[in-house]
Amino acid sequence: MSNFFPNHISLRRIESVQSQSGLCRSSIYALIKKGEFPKPVKITGARAVAWSSQAVDAWVAARIAGVNKG
Repeated sequence: MSNFFPNHISLRRIESVQSQSGLCRSSIYALIKKGEFPKPVKITGARAVAWSSQAVDAWVAARIAGVNKG
């Protein structure tokens, strides 16, 4: 049986995203609104959302790369 997800894809809930990014909930949603942070995906029903681990990791890495450039 082939692996459906070639690279292990996982989802993070808001608490984990806050911890990794160092941002509060309102800052995350403000950045999403401005198109500057990865959008969440709905995971169940209409209210539960999560973020792709890879998207959040890439966002954090880009912030670190920006700091290291300047």
